[in-house]
Amino acid sequence: MSWKAIHRWLGLTLGTLAVVLGISGAILAIDPVQQAWNAPAALGDLTAATLVERVTRTVPDAQEIRHLPSGAIVVFSFAGEQPQASYVDPADGGVLGPWQASALPRWVKNLHRSLLLGDAGRWLAAGIALVMAVLCASALVLLLRRMGGWQRLTKKVRGTLAQRTHVVTGRVVLLVLLLTSVTALTMSASTLGLVVLDAGTEPEVLSVVSGQPALPGAQLAPLQSLLVKDLRKLNVPGVTDPEDSWKLTTAKGQGWIDRYSGQMLAWQEASLAQRVYDLAVVLHTGESAWLWAVVLGLVGASVLLFWLSGFFIWWQARNQTPKITGNAPMAQADVLIFVASEGGSTWGFAQTLQDALRKCDHRVHTSALENIQTTAATRQVLVLAATYGEGQAPAHASGALALISKLKANNVPVTVLGFGDRQYPAFCAFAESLDQTLRKQRWPALLPLECIHQQSAQQFARWGLALAQALNEPLVLEHVPRLPPTTVLTLIGRQNFAPAGGHPTAILRFAWPARGLRTCLGTHGLARFSAGDLVGIVPPGSSVPRFYSLASGWQDGFLEICVRQMPGGQCSTHLLGLQTHDAIQAFIRPNPGFALPQTRKPVLLIGAGTGVAPLAGFIRRNDLMRPMHLYFGGRDPAKDFYFGPEIERWLGEGRLSTLQTVFSRVPQGGGYVQDALRRDAERLRHWVSQGAVFRVCGSRAMAQGVADVLDSVLAPLQLSVAKLKAKERYAEDVF
Repeated sequence: MSWKAIHRWLGLTLGTLAVVLGISGAILAIDPVQQAWNAPAALGDLTAATLVERVTRTVPDAQEIRHLPSGAIVVFSFAGEQPQASYVDPADGGVLGPWQASALPRWVKNLHRSLLLGDAGRWLAAGIALVMAVLCASALVLLLRRMGGWQRLTKKVRGTLAQRTHVVTGRVVLLVLLLTSVTALTMSASTLGLVVLDAGTEPEVLSVVSGQPALPGAQLAPLQSLLVKDLRKLNVPGVTDPEDSWKLTTAKGQGWIDRYSGQMLAWQEASLAQRVYDLAVVLHTGESAWLWAVVLGLVGASVLLFWLSGFFIWWQARNQTPKITGNAPMAQADVLIFVASEGGSTWGFAQTLQDALRKCDHRVHTSALENIQTTAATRQVLVLAATYGEGQAPAHASGALALISKLKANNVPVTVLGFGDRQYPAFCAFAESLDQTLRKQRWPALLPLECIHQQSAQQFARWGLALAQALNEPLVLEHVPRLPPTTVLTLIGRQNFAPAGGHPTAILRFAWPARGLRTCLGTHGLARFSAGDLVGIVPPGSSVPRFYSLASGWQDGFLEICVRQMPGGQCSTHLLGLQTHDAIQAFIRPNPGFALPQTRKPVLLIGAGTGVAPLAGFIRRNDLMRPMHLYFGGRDPAKDFYFGPEIERWLGEGRLSTLQTVFSRVPQGGGYVQDALRRDAERLRHWVSQGAVFRVCGSRAMAQGVADVLDSVLAPLQLSVAKLKAKERYAEDVF
């Protein structure tokens, strides 16, 4: 069983009980903080002898002096037959008031220690502590795998809100949770009798009655050399028993002092088990360390956040993972499809591929990649592989590369199709590793490796055409992705453009729905969004969404996109035909890899044509006036300078620091955006040396041209676009 499976099922099955223990532990952590805040503490250089002298002067019948973990001094005595406990001021021994145990409801402690089930509950609580330790260990493995190792542990976290919440919370509190789990197990081992704390039977010690009067406590040598900060408990000998002795307890052990001579009669070292237990108590409860108790309280409360975000991750993956229908037995299938998917969406593409192949009279079997093999009936093998984290395999397929390297190649072609996101430096790295391993093992391929960006149904369909041609069959891949919930957007404004290329273009502004509870929770298709995220729109008569980069964020109160008419484009035609007050159905797809980091370092925005839309959104929300520099490329400033008036206004407001424009179809227009970058080489190197980040948006050809120019410009700095991407300083949104 994989670490991910262990983590998932333990969290889902026993997570609720872990939440109960976490929340109750957070409540109990208030106790040491409250005690440390309210109780007067002993002076650091105060000796036990001086304390005894002060206390016995004000409380003559004192039976026991106890130094609490909070630092307070409590004296136990009798008023007649009535026992009493009092706080005393260590500075003068004065009684400050009665002392009583924690005011927190006792049932909270019982809930935390035994789930209100007595001894059986103590065993159950210990079992949950063990589960939490395993959960934390598996979480650490998964966290390191997701982030790409210890060196990248502090890097920006990407993914859905639930994934980011789960990872960021874990990154902050995981080690503390692991520590509390281990200390809970240590304490439970003692409570349940699995470990004996006592060093042995207490020695039989009696003070030797010499006829001399007993020495005052202040004159006992062992107490004169003992600081109160090291004292835990001191028992005063009874007045009616002349053979009774003083007994002191410290972290190191306990000793018995002769009341007449002041000599140590016996000393018993604390056992190793006792010392480990004492340390576990401090680390688990925060006793004697109130700042640590605050940390424990916050970490205990975080268990609820952990469980909720983990549950949502599981639920989303469960909903995204379709059950493959129409599977032929593997031994009878002539086409085998093997899938590696982290979130589940790749299985949907596999189902589409399987259905299309079955229509061409193939017998198809689809399975997970870790089951890869061939049979006598196999004629084709197709591998659909998503990349997880920083180039890793999805958790369930972590051993696939090792398995493939051991398979003996035959004449069956094995074709790999990768799925990933170009914003990640290691785009489709796992699929590339698979393909390289297969070719190294001399497996043939029907098609070269192809990579699908952001689950694009259009790219998948184009790959299907190549596959159909290679198979010489009428194969058609019409993938209908499972769409998230949508919401209605109403058009409230538009700016029309007629660019030199002859394709109409418009900036469309839609009203954003009222910000009710469902919007805040993201339970409909238009959760909070930012400039650079994508809006998915399904045109009438189609089941495949088209995605447009957003030029606004939710704080702007509207949703804005820039749409250019594409030849034969169903969605762009529909959008450009909208009139004011017309409505569409839409949903948001986060694009965290393109989001701007929170930084004061220079931001270089490079866009061409409608690619300026998300860049305009970044500038619009630059309320902190970070240094932003825009390079914009178009054809004709009179026809396609999109967001032109707004950009000029933002430049005047200081939201935009500098603006460089080039227009390729007018005299003296400056050429292309790549030319502007080449001319600005010195300034670019200066900004990059200051830690600048890049955001590039436009056509794929434009993005490649920009990358080529920047590689040559940055070469004197020993930098390249690839190195900037690896440092998460460079991201593209290309179409």
